Amino acid sequence: MTLQDTFQKVKDASIELSVLDGDTINTILNAVADAAIAQTESIIEANAKDLSRMDPENPMYDRLKLTRERIEGIAADTRKVATLNSPLGRVLKHHVLPNGLDLTRVSVPFGVIGIVYEARPNVTFDVFALCLKSGNACILKGGKDADDSNRTIVAIIKGVLREYGINENIIELLPATHEATAELLHANGYVDLVIPRGSKRLITFVRQEASVPVIETGAGVCHAYFDKYGDADKGAKIINNAKTRRVSVCNALDCTIIHEDRLVDLPKICKPLQDSNVLIYADAPALAALQGEYPADLLKPSTEESYGTEFQAYTMAIKTVSCIEEAIAHIRKNGSGHSECIITENAESADIFLKKVDAACVYHNAPTSFTDGAQFGLGAEIGISTQKLHARGPMALEEITTYKWIIKGNGQTRPK
Repeated sequence: MTLQDTFQKVKDASIELSVLDGDTINTILNAVADAAIAQTESIIEANAKDLSRMDPENPMYDRLKLTRERIEGIAADTRKVATLNSPLGRVLKHHVLPNGLDLTRVSVPFGVIGIVYEARPNVTFDVFALCLKSGNACILKGGKDADDSNRTIVAIIKGVLREYGINENIIELLPATHEATAELLHANGYVDLVIPRGSKRLITFVRQEASVPVIETGAGVCHAYFDKYGDADKGAKIINNAKTRRVSVCNALDCTIIHEDRLVDLPKICKPLQDSNVLIYADAPALAALQGEYPADLLKPSTEESYGTEFQAYTMAIKTVSCIEEAIAHIRKNGSGHSECIITENAESADIFLKKVDAACVYHNAPTSFTDGAQFGLGAEIGISTQKLHARGPMALEEITTYKWIIKGNGQTRPK
């Protein structure tokens, strides 16, 4: 069977999805969560095969790893999606024309969504849950690093679908090859939307190569600006959480910007980072402030390459600025439009930052680690969009629907 045959089967199955009722969808989601828990050992065994092929020092290792606790979290997220309101059939606009035509704009599925992703097998569960709840079929193109995990997970999902008499072609996993990626990106007429999740290189490749529509989930180069009026205790907590909670995720902090008047507080702000052995690349003023106060083997002078880099590791850059406008300019030059934050007790500073910083998520006195669909109350997420068309920020159910117009008449005709 060719990949085009696979695409056709998924497209045909997506039409069947459109008539599934909400109760059935929720029952399936809960059954998939139950199956994930019941078959935890099978998932971990498959995941171990993937992990054996990756260097534990690779920043992607943590993303790839599945544990019993993480599988329990995935199942909980799947059940959470089942409790959410359906995004389908929402009346977005309604009016009646003077000629009596009744116009309603309602939310509907895209149809078939393709996902290209790397070493994150949890995405397989997340994408299926969100796509099923929103009435979309999904075609998954995972990376070879997670292929054993992904195939086991998809087999579990398909088993549940067969049990409930649902067309199992509503989810398909493509071979982990570059050729399969290329065919998916050019599956015009079969795939309605492609969403890439992964490295900047992967995302750029998909955006430049695809002939089907793409929603870009950009790399996360995230900053925290410690303002002249920042609270040092808050700053230490926020920066530590944003940097060290999970370094391999896109909302992890990459660069702290500090006002020059607060360099005296920099050792206190950075002190918690020592517990995680965070390597700091600091500019000259920050380096001088930290020398003798931060472990010498974890402190290095910054270079131009230190800024605008998504480290995905226990590494952080520090930039010193003389004013908030300089901080905003640094973010504009080096940020990726993902998540940025300001730490300040000054309302005017906060207002300027929140208005002028151009990113999907902009925080005041809170870490960028909160940029996550579950944390936003959206259930699991399908990605963080850094573009401005259609969707921006955490993408969940509403963001993977579109709309159509329903027009009801009674024999009206348009004048010549």
